[in-house]
Amino acid sequence: MEAHTPGPQFLYDQVKQQLRLQTDRPAAVRDAIHACRKGGSVFVLGVYAGFVDKFPLGALMNKGLTVRGAQMHGQRYIPMLLDRMARGELVTEYLATHTMPLAEAPTGYRMFKDKEDDCVRAVFLPN
Repeated sequence: MEAHTPGPQFLYDQVKQQLRLQTDRPAAVRDAIHACRKGGSVFVLGVYAGFVDKFPLGALMNKGLTVRGAQMHGQRYIPMLLDRMARGELVTEYLATHTMPLAEAPTGYRMFKDKEDDCVRAVFLPN
């Protein structure tokens, strides 16, 4: 939702962030509440929005929404994932489709952004 054309609420958030009055980015949660159907659920996964101004509590209540939040504790799974990778049980090669020198980073970012040449992820080598 954040990738779409921003409205006045986005500008309000940007001004507050620039003035250091707000450190969180609540636009995605706000948009999810407004987009959700009546009786639906909004899930906030891995995005912390501590103190949020202009939170649409009225829309949340009038629609009867359920809000759930969770963090993903990735560090807990790293040893197990590395073991599985070492045993060949976990295939990850498809995640990095393009490898290029760091000097070609602008090209790699453009390929990723525009989905050129089926680019899923570009990896840049620092040499």
